[in-house]
Amino acid sequence: MVRGFAILLALQFAGEAISRGLALPIPGNVLGMGLLLLALWMKIVRVEWVEDAAELLLSHLALFFVPAGVGVMVYFDLIGRQWLPIVVATVVSTFVVMAVTGLVASRLDRKGGEDGN
Repeated sequence: MVRGFAILLALQFAGEAISRGLALPIPGNVLGMGLLLLALWMKIVRVEWVEDAAELLLSHLALFFVPAGVGVMVYFDLIGRQWLPIVVATVVSTFVVMAVTGLVASRLDRKGGEDGN
């Protein structure tokens, strides 16, 4: 499990370094996840190496939202003034994510059927 955490943290650090070093508008943790995906795809990192660490982090995922919830309370008056655009953006983005997820799942399912999987 220690190796898995080391790999995940190293890739997150690499993503942060790339994001800040190149002044990219993409968060470093998103780049780190992209690097993890690339490393898994290229078989540089094996799923077994990071599986236990990832499962531990996912089992405690709710704890990662506590700081965000506290941060929201700091801007409670602003949210009260701007509630309509926030609600509209949340609803629209939720439907966009659901539609894109459905399309991707549909295409992946169709591809899996062609290969005989």
